[in-house]
Amino acid sequence: METIVKTHVGAYGIMIKDNKIALVRKARGGYKGKLDLPGGGIEHTEQPFESLKREIREEAGIGITNYKLLDVVATNIKWEMEPDLWEDLHHIGILYTVETNESSLKSDADGLDSDGANWYNLNELNKTELSPFTIMALEKLGYTLK
Repeated sequence: METIVKTHVGAYGIMIKDNKIALVRKARGGYKGKLDLPGGGIEHTEQPFESLKREIREEAGIGITNYKLLDVVATNIKWEMEPDLWEDLHHIGILYTVETNESSLKSDADGLDSDGANWYNLNELNKTELSPFTIMALEKLGYTLK
C-alpha cells in the first residue's frame, strides 16, 4: 500500500440566511458525499479572500457582498484514492463568515469537486453528513449539531 502525504490550504465561506446554510455536496476526494462549505484551494499569487470569492462563484454560483475572517482550522484525513493508493491529507481551512444579497444557488455540478449547492436547514443537519470544516465552523458560531 502506497501513501501520498499532502497539505492543502483553502478558503471557505459560511453563508447563513433564515436559519439555513449554503453547502455543497462533495463529488470526489476524501469528503465525497459529505456536505461542505463552498470554497477551495488558494491559487498561486492569489490572496485568500480572492480565492473565497472565486470559489463561491464557481461552486455556489453567487457573488458575495461582505466577508469576515472567522478562524483558521486544520484537520487530517486519510482516504483511499484508488486500490492500494492512499492520501494522508493535512487540510488547512481559512474560514470566513460571508454575506450575499443573492438567494438562488447553483444546484448543478461544477464539473470538479461539487455536485451543486443548496440551502440546508441548520436544525436538520447531522454531523455524520457534514465535512469536518463544516462541523468546526458551525460549532465556532455556537450551533449545536446532532
